Amino acid sequence: MPVEVTWWGHATCTVQDSGVRVLTDPLFARRLAHLRRRRGELPPPAAARAEAALVSHLHSDHLHLPSLARLAPGTRLIVPRGATRAVPGLRRLTGLRITEVAPGDEVRVEELVVRAVPARHDGRRLPVGPHLSPALGYVIRGAARTYFAGDTGLFDGMAAAVGQVDVALLPVGGWGPFLGPGHLNARRAAQALASLAPRAAVPVHFGTYWPIGLDGVRPHEFHAPGDEFVRHAARLAPGVAVHLLGHGESVRPEVSG
Repeated sequence: MPVEVTWWGHATCTVQDSGVRVLTDPLFARRLAHLRRRRGELPPPAAARAEAALVSHLHSDHLHLPSLARLAPGTRLIVPRGATRAVPGLRRLTGLRITEVAPGDEVRVEELVVRAVPARHDGRRLPVGPHLSPALGYVIRGAARTYFAGDTGLFDGMAAAVGQVDVALLPVGGWGPFLGPGHLNARRAAQALASLAPRAAVPVHFGTYWPIGLDGVRPHEFHAPGDEFVRHAARLAPGVAVHLLGHGESVRPEVSG
């Protein structure tokens, strides 16, 4: 099969295509500020091995400096334009080859081409101050075309901006009882899936981290989004094969034919 996707939890995946590994939004922490990992073991050291890592936006659960520091020297780190200005700690990761991109930019990673695409999300590091850096999604093109949405809401022209893809990695939940604007829940993710019309999809960004002390507050929002996405996708995008993975599980979607 031309592509293999491994979900490590939250928005962190390894996409292996044409023998090249691309890691998305690396987060290898047991605890992050007020969040703790409630499901799944921490990814093993091998999860940090990749030829390239993609960062979709600057929020600390997507751009996590200690996790990025685990990447091997020489790894290509692709980040939104302005990230090194907005997050000075990136400059201390001297062993990584950092490339800043904006929507439409392409970066070659060995046999693959990574294209940045728009996302509808607040791309700032903190919820205050100027917008110095956009939120992005990425399309990884090799033997297959894999779309990693990062964090995004639905937006006009989404399918046209992303283009034709074979596999979609879509966020379907969050890390708290409520999702603000610029997010997909299970139903909206299924609507996006119907618009994008890939051959296969993997739901991500759910069922991993939860605020400390809120275990009893709407726990449904932690446990249910993956199953709900499968149910909504079956109704709205019945031609798409949806693969609901557990933490650390892999799938080789059928994308040919």
